[in-house]
Amino acid sequence: MTATEIIPLLSLDRVGLAFGQGRLGFGRATPFWVLKDVSFDLRHGETLGVIGRNAAGKSTLLRLLAGIITHDRGVLTNHGYTAVLLSLQTGFVPHLTGRQNAILSGLLLGLRRREIESRMEHIIEFSELGGFIDQPLTTYSSGMRARLGFSVAYQLDPDILLIDETLGVGDEEFKVKSANAMRERIRSDKTIVLVSHNAGTIRELCDRAIWIEEGVTRLVGSVEDVAAAYHAELNRRKVDHVSGVRA
Repeated sequence: MTATEIIPLLSLDRVGLAFGQGRLGFGRATPFWVLKDVSFDLRHGETLGVIGRNAAGKSTLLRLLAGIITHDRGVLTNHGYTAVLLSLQTGFVPHLTGRQNAILSGLLLGLRRREIESRMEHIIEFSELGGFIDQPLTTYSSGMRARLGFSVAYQLDPDILLIDETLGVGDEEFKVKSANAMRERIRSDKTIVLVSHNAGTIRELCDRAIWIEEGVTRLVGSVEDVAAAYHAELNRRKVDHVSGVRA
C-alpha cells in the first residue's frame, strides 16, 4: 500500500463556516452557520459524491475545499494538494474575442498563459467555434458562450477537481458531448469531489458518498448506503408533509 493510499489528500474534522451577521434582538449579532459540523477524508484517486437537498451547504463546501473561503471552526487539513472548482465562463468580458476570453478565463482558473496558448487549438476544436473564436463575445449565443467556457475549464488538471452539479452545458448536442467528457474525466484515476442533489448521478459516478443535511454530516460511506439513507429521509419528509396537510 502506497503513502498516497494511506494518507488522505484532504481531511475535515468538525468543520463549520458562518456567513454574515444576522440580528437577534437587543443589538446582539449572531452568525448564520452554513456549515455546522462536517467531517470526512478525501482519498487519492477516488470520486467522492456529496449529496443533499438544496441549501444543505454543498456548494459552500466546494468553495471551502477550493480555498475560496475559509472555515471558522474545526480543522481542515490539506496535505499539499491543489483543489480547483470547475467554474464556467470565469472572467468573461463581452467586448473581448473568444480567444482573448479563453486566455483570461484560463488565467483566472489558475492556468499559465503558455499552457492556455498551447491548448488553444484543442479549446477551439472541442468548443466547435471555428472562426468565431476571433469574434467578440457579444456576437455569441448563450450556447456558444457555454461551449467556450466549458472547453477552457476542461483544460484544468489539478490534484483535486471540484464539480458542482452540472456535467453538461450548451445546446442539446454539446450537452451530450460535454457530459460524456466529464464522465470520462470522473472515471479516470483523478481525485474528484462531485456535488449533486441527484442520487442517480452519485450512484453512477462515485466511489463513496457523503450526505450533508443543514450543514451537518449525516452519513459517510458506500454510495448505496448513503443514497438509501438519503432517499429514506426524503420519503419520510414527504409522508410527514402529507400527514400535516391532511391534518
